[in-house]
Amino acid sequence: MAEISENPVPPGDADALVVADNVHKRFGRLEVLRGIDLTVKRGEVMCVIGPSGSGKSTFLRCINHLEKLSAGRLWVNGELMGYRQKGGRLYELRDHEIAAQRRDIGMVFQRFNLFPHLSVLGNVIEAPVQVKRVPRAQATEKAMELLEKVGLPDKADAYPEQLSGGQQQRVAIARALAMEPSLMLFDEPTSALDPELVGEVLDVMRDLAEGGMTMVVVTHEMGFAREVGDSLVFMDEGVVVESGDPRDVLTDPGHERTQAFLSKVL
Repeated sequence: MAEISENPVPPGDADALVVADNVHKRFGRLEVLRGIDLTVKRGEVMCVIGPSGSGKSTFLRCINHLEKLSAGRLWVNGELMGYRQKGGRLYELRDHEIAAQRRDIGMVFQRFNLFPHLSVLGNVIEAPVQVKRVPRAQATEKAMELLEKVGLPDKADAYPEQLSGGQQQRVAIARALAMEPSLMLFDEPTSALDPELVGEVLDVMRDLAEGGMTMVVVTHEMGFAREVGDSLVFMDEGVVVESGDPRDVLTDPGHERTQAFLSKVL
């Protein structure tokens, strides 16, 4: 059971897709998140930067309840993630209820996590067919559209081991999109790629942003954050140190911790 405040509905405006209210996460005595307050609006691309161990990936995993909150609340689409409220306290939902919430959230990890025994097409249609019970023919048609979108229609019958890292990551994006999510989470999606393959993945993400997809992107790609991001959040030691327009934060950071970090990565 998570500790909560008394506000039963998410703060913020009607355009908010994600609302984090005083989010804490502890692993034993280690407090990884120490009171995160953030709002992601519909259609917004929020980029999250910061040093290793700052809590970026943990926060991303809290959004879809891959990590349980230790305190605070988190809403997606106006729905409290992972919990229901009863009598002023929060009680964790059952596994199948949490899985139902996650259907509307796509996530792309550092490692591609494709099913090695399934073809590219098989990877993309697996969740729609098995989870949403979409007819196979309909799922296949949609999958081919998505593979076209990520530039891989000719790889439908290939297996993950036959693809480059960049191609595998693009398949992972197509697989996430196959569930028709309203929110996409990217956890350093290019960090495991060879430098020459980074651009092809960022191009797909750029196209998604231009199409209006709401995205939260943990990244070290400052050029992408500057060009594509609507907002930039700098995290360190489990807190949001600074946030704002990416061009402003990257060009003229207001906090000395942000300045010190950017001096090492720009």
